[in-house]
Amino acid sequence: MPDANIPEHRQLANFQDFLLVRTTNAHGNDYDLNSDGRWDVFDLCLMKRRYLTQTSNIPGEIKEIPQDYYSSADKQGSLEELYYDTYESMTYDKKSQILNKRAIVYLPYGYSDDEEYDVFYLMHGGWSNETSAFGTPNAPSSFKNVMDNAIQNGEIKPMIIVCPTYNNTSSNDSDNFSLALQLNRNYHNELLNDLIPAVESKYSTYAKDTTPEELKKSRAHRGFGGFSMGSVATWRTFQNCLDYFQYFMPMSCGTSLDDNNIWTAADNYDQNDYFVFIMTGTDDFAYSYVNQRVQKMRDSEYFTELTDDTNGNFVYRIMDGYSHNGFAANTYTYNGLCWFWQ
Repeated sequence: MPDANIPEHRQLANFQDFLLVRTTNAHGNDYDLNSDGRWDVFDLCLMKRRYLTQTSNIPGEIKEIPQDYYSSADKQGSLEELYYDTYESMTYDKKSQILNKRAIVYLPYGYSDDEEYDVFYLMHGGWSNETSAFGTPNAPSSFKNVMDNAIQNGEIKPMIIVCPTYNNTSSNDSDNFSLALQLNRNYHNELLNDLIPAVESKYSTYAKDTTPEELKKSRAHRGFGGFSMGSVATWRTFQNCLDYFQYFMPMSCGTSLDDNNIWTAADNYDQNDYFVFIMTGTDDFAYSYVNQRVQKMRDSEYFTELTDDTNGNFVYRIMDGYSHNGFAANTYTYNGLCWFWQ
């Protein structure tokens, strides 16, 4: 067991940066944790508190969504449709075919352009689309009520949630497993160049603007997650967009991937610079795939499992009896967001 009194490499690097009056670390992440316009001892205290309390914030097991959360909350958030232009996935670099796509955006109760919000990008699975998680403004899903209630009760921090789609030229693209795999391999082009700028230029996030430099600085306030094929999208986002995201939530990834190749994206990162929250169920066909991947993570130089005794950068939680369905996806998403940014 490591001695908790001995600073880790990242802590020493942070303190060195403080002494040298640097305002960002080697990856461009802003040290101004309390957003008061300067990097000082108060930010150091916040950094220490986050490090020391990280383990206590992670639930020991997945909890069920309270039944009354499926009913309307007193303080309700809102849904909006966000339309933006992108390019056909397979020929994206040529930019020869423009696609106008839609994302569903959840805004928490009391959303204000005068406040800064963390933003979580939630990708759907197979046989689904951007409306699968939250519905539409005119026909919201019951999971929208879950988020409203969880935020109202202080379990989840008020945040913006963006539900995009990797569907390309057809709304049925997600029905085709091999096509969906390829579209998710390409999705980072649309995500970085088109979706994130469209979202974070319209809504108030921690990014001061949508230049790559500012988006990288605000990566600690941005997460990506998804269930099933959306979990594939999550791992591809880790591979291609780690400069822009710090938190990842891959849920029930029921296929093999080139994991080692994906994880080398973290070559120049300290383990404290990213966090992965993995969930699945014992009756899920993805269970064996996830177990194999988690074991590889335990053996990998890029990950350390967070336990009661060891600080780490990934957590694995299993729900007994849960299978591969929307109910499980909602439960996992609720649990992950109860921890992210708290």
